[in-house]
Amino acid sequence: MNKIVKIVAGVIGVLAIFFLVRIIGAGDEALDTSEELQDSMVTPFMYIAYFILAIVVLLVTVFSLKNMLSNTSTLMDTLKNVGAFVVLAAVAYLGLASGVETEMKDGEMLSAGGSQLIGAGLWLFYFLIIIAVGAMLFTGIKKIIK
Repeated sequence: MNKIVKIVAGVIGVLAIFFLVRIIGAGDEALDTSEELQDSMVTPFMYIAYFILAIVVLLVTVFSLKNMLSNTSTLMDTLKNVGAFVVLAAVAYLGLASGVETEMKDGEMLSAGGSQLIGAGLWLFYFLIIIAVGAMLFTGIKKIIK
C-alpha cells in the first residue's frame, strides 16, 4: 500500500510540475488575454487539484469513520459533540435568528427563510467563537494554576 501511494504521489507530482512549467512559460499576459490558453493550461491543473482534494476528503472520511466505529468511547464522544452542535444550531435558528425579506444590491430579493438561515449562521459562529475562547482561557488558567 505504501509503495502504491508513493508511486501515485510521484505521478501526480510530475504532472503538476509539467503543468506548472507550461503555465510559467506562457507568461501572465498571455494567460490574461487568451481564453483558449487558459483552457489548455490552467484548467487541467485545476482538475488535478480537484481530484487530489476529492481523494484526500474521501480517505479522511473513511479512516475517521473506521476509527470511530472501532472505538466505542470515541464514537460516544463524537455523538455527544455532534448533538451539542445540533442543539446550538437549533437554538440559533429557532430562538435568535429572525427572517426579514431584504432587497440585495443586485435588485433581487432575499427571502425571509434565507435571511433567517444567514442570521442563524452568524449566531452559531458567535457561539462557537465564545466557546473556543472560553476553552482556551480555561485550559490556560488551569495550566498556570498547576
